[in-house]
Amino acid sequence: MKWTSVADYDEMSEYGAERIFRAAAGAAEKKRPFHLGLATGNTMLTLYRLLAEKWNAARTDLSRLHSWNLDEYAGPDGRAVPETHPLSYRRYMRENLFARIDPALGFDSSHTHFPDPADPAAFDAALAGAGGLDFQLLGIGFNGHIAFNEPMPESEITRAKFAALPSRLIALTPLTIATNRRLTAGGADIVPRHAATMGMRQILGAKQLLLLACFPEQKQPLAAIRSGRVTPELPASYLLDAPDSEIVRTRDTIDLP
Repeated sequence: MKWTSVADYDEMSEYGAERIFRAAAGAAEKKRPFHLGLATGNTMLTLYRLLAEKWNAARTDLSRLHSWNLDEYAGPDGRAVPETHPLSYRRYMRENLFARIDPALGFDSSHTHFPDPADPAAFDAALAGAGGLDFQLLGIGFNGHIAFNEPMPESEITRAKFAALPSRLIALTPLTIATNRRLTAGGADIVPRHAATMGMRQILGAKQLLLLACFPEQKQPLAAIRSGRVTPELPASYLLDAPDSEIVRTRDTIDLP
């Protein structure tokens, strides 16, 4: 694993956008499909604006780009929340990235994929059929989760079984609900209690993994990852086993030695 520190949020956003831009542009030059795993949340807002600007300025051919999002919220009926829901991840991606891409670049809206709470296995089957992810962008929860793969006690699941978890519908933890209420819902009690999340198997199968961290509350899980121990009690620690993974943190908010 590679650790990178940058000065602040803006530098982190530029760093992440440039890495994704170069990876996608390289595939486009070779006329190869590019399967990009995407995250949501406040961490990625500026990155997505910069990424769209880079693609537009370079006139990158995006006709072979496929996006695969980590999560989608589920309503009480067990189905994906509608795009009109304030916290819909389809809505987030449309507003913050997809709508900013010049249509002339050829990005096809049918190439956007989200795990379906009603049939998460179909998402895994489609991703496997595509050959897996070329690049996965990640954030990290304050409890160390990646996507909505929440920590689990080692007494309940082995390290290997946790790494093999598929995409699935899960109940969100109180900490995750409270965090998302504060950071993305403006304090309103509108955070769904369930979500479909990309599985650990699918995430860890990506050829490249890039995790970005910029909140002070992320210092504790990052410090725990530095201990070098992979455990289901800290899902992000599994990046230690990935062949090509990088964690980028902002020095002004996360002070690590």
